[in-house]
Amino acid sequence: MSLSRQQDIREKIFLDPVHSEIRVQHQVILDLINTPEFQRLRRIKQLGTAHLTFHGAVHNRFSHCLGVYDIARRICDRFVRNYPSQQAGDGLWDDSERLVVLCAALLHDIGHGAFSHTFEKLFDTDHEAITRQIILSPETQVHQILSAISDDFPQKVAAVIDHSYPNPQVVQLISSQCDADRMDYLLRDSYFTGTNYGTFDLNRILRVMRPAKTGIIFNEAGMHAVEDYVVSRYQMYMQVYFHPVSRGMEVLLSRLLARAQALYQTNPKYFVKTSPFLLPFFRGNWELSDYLHLDDGVLETYFQHWLATSDDPILTDLSHRYINRKPFKSVTYEPEDQALVNEVKEKIQALGYDTSYYTAQNSNFDLPYDFYRPNAKKPRTQLEIISKDGTTTELSQASQLIRAVTGQEIGDQRLYFPSELYAGKNPDKLNLFQPLLDDLHQMTGTGKLKPSQTS
Repeated sequence: MSLSRQQDIREKIFLDPVHSEIRVQHQVILDLINTPEFQRLRRIKQLGTAHLTFHGAVHNRFSHCLGVYDIARRICDRFVRNYPSQQAGDGLWDDSERLVVLCAALLHDIGHGAFSHTFEKLFDTDHEAITRQIILSPETQVHQILSAISDDFPQKVAAVIDHSYPNPQVVQLISSQCDADRMDYLLRDSYFTGTNYGTFDLNRILRVMRPAKTGIIFNEAGMHAVEDYVVSRYQMYMQVYFHPVSRGMEVLLSRLLARAQALYQTNPKYFVKTSPFLLPFFRGNWELSDYLHLDDGVLETYFQHWLATSDDPILTDLSHRYINRKPFKSVTYEPEDQALVNEVKEKIQALGYDTSYYTAQNSNFDLPYDFYRPNAKKPRTQLEIISKDGTTTELSQASQLIRAVTGQEIGDQRLYFPSELYAGKNPDKLNLFQPLLDDLHQMTGTGKLKPSQTS
């Protein structure tokens, strides 16, 4: 199916709070949007448990994927207008790549599941592998639409997403240090969390972005806009994505699912009745169709069932804490303080809490986000600035501001535990918890363990 045929439709407009109007000009894009696999993304929140910290953050992966598509479309429009290829290998833009770019942009997150990152850790799923499976499996409508373009078109789209596509320009438009994916989620997450950390001049960045033989580079005249983008991204990670309360709710969610999985081993009939779509994951023998049955709403309904009907006190309590937003409290610690952490966990165990479910050690370095680190062991594609004389320089070498941002490793390690153990919020149990409270206050008072200041 030719590109011209794909363009021969009446333009479809999606109104969007971030990009105003998202224009769909290809029938294949509209067909992909209307597949069950893509519509499922309406039921997957973009930021998982962050809506329990930032109440407006209920936006979904559907809107994000549309936004990434729109930014990719705008980049292609600018490239074909300003940098059209004249001959093979000249490093300019070959617009025959447009459709594979747009499809990859739209589908790049289609493999995300319910509470994606938390679910992945517990059940050993991989949203990137599932994205590839959705694109390549003959059983999906997504694959059927892509294969109607050409027999090898699904493989091309999958190759862009897994970074094996031969044209680096195409890959870097979708996945690099400054790509359509990151630019949309920063603006979108900033908007819906009600913060200003993620705002930057998108139009300016698109104007100074250009194709090159090595991929995507940026004109020197726009370096300050790129700097602003990098700083905005850094701030969003530290202030939103790494927020200790959001992480506490993720910990609570993981413990809740882990408890359900453990109980399934001894009482499978209960979970057959209350949460059938989770059974393949409890058994460890799930298939793609099982994965596609799950979304945030399905899991939250199961949590309500467990709260109302379970006779297991831990499952009931964890369900109550999650549904009614009772996040775990946290304290930060340094690696050399592990003995203190173990001592605190022993005291919590002595108070009758099963520390397998009521404590967790969490490091933001382990969270599935990154910030701009050109010297990392596995750095992503660097941001390259091109000067008027044609020489290119990696951004942190050209910008003192970026050097300051990337010059030190920032993050923290936290111990999470039930909030009543630290704050004494339950007067009826205050005497029971007082010895632990005294010990915790003494530890935090010496600076060894530092309590979170947010709730």
